Amino acid sequence: MTIDMHSHWIPRELVEELRVRTAAPKIEPDESGREFIHQPRGRFPLPRDYGDILRRLENMDRNGIDVAVLSISAVFGVERLPVQESLNICSLYANAISDLHQDYPDRIFGLATLPLADVEIAAKEFERVLQLPGMLGALIPGNALLSLEHAEPYRPIFAVAQKYAAHILVHTGMLPNDDSYPPGDEVDNSRARRVTLDMQSRISSNMITLCMTDFLADYPDVTVQCHNLGGNIPFEIERLDHISLDREPHKEPPSVKIQNSKVIVDCNSMGTRGIERAVEVYGAGRIVFGTDGTDFGSDWSQKAIAEADISDADKKAILHSNASAIISKRV
Repeated sequence: MTIDMHSHWIPRELVEELRVRTAAPKIEPDESGREFIHQPRGRFPLPRDYGDILRRLENMDRNGIDVAVLSISAVFGVERLPVQESLNICSLYANAISDLHQDYPDRIFGLATLPLADVEIAAKEFERVLQLPGMLGALIPGNALLSLEHAEPYRPIFAVAQKYAAHILVHTGMLPNDDSYPPGDEVDNSRARRVTLDMQSRISSNMITLCMTDFLADYPDVTVQCHNLGGNIPFEIERLDHISLDREPHKEPPSVKIQNSKVIVDCNSMGTRGIERAVEVYGAGRIVFGTDGTDFGSDWSQKAIAEADISDADKKAILHSNASAIISKRV
């Protein structure tokens, strides 16, 4: 059995809602009639299976994926909208995904999106959502965890997650009143700078906050997931240790703190060498399967795991066992 812990999709109800919006996030056709999802930074074609659960299930079957944990990508910017506007979308999404879970209880689960313009309202919505069938936790924009100072206001969210032993996916995304935009299309090689270099750097900072501060100490029953193998951490851990041991040799090196952390990562968009390195750094027990919910991503991640020079037991853990343990806490 293969479980996809990083799979973006939106239900029919939200597709229709985004079609009538006049500001991002919105769905709007171009001159040719092709529909695009507009985000605070850029746009991309509306995937053919968005809004069509049968087509999504067909895609999962075609790619050998048995279970998907669905979420709205934080790059859409739903979390940073004015609170009531955001809450309406968040509630619509969670209710629709929970309904789908009840139709397909062995295949579909969901992560909430929260109206972060008011953290107390977000926490109340999170508690409501966690009492719905099939909802495992929430997706939190990564800019909320770029540092310990950034993270402190969001403790009410993590307190709710602790109460319900919930799961949190930390995914690249911006916050309300956040002006730390990634590089825009006006910059040369904008896609490479925005979607790889900037994104991986921010995910790495999320990992430093989660693994190298005491922020999670009060939330031992919360499982926390960062995407894309935790940014650049597997490749920069030696550099982290080098600087630490050179300048603060009396302190525990970063590699030990990261290895002792319970934060998990998913393998979305990363290749064979990256997965091998992540197994060395984190251990296979802290890696889950992720695809972004696309055919390309599903094929890419499956091949990367199949070709990785890791044990069959490690591959089974990444594809199934680790995610199954997370889901079982909430089912």
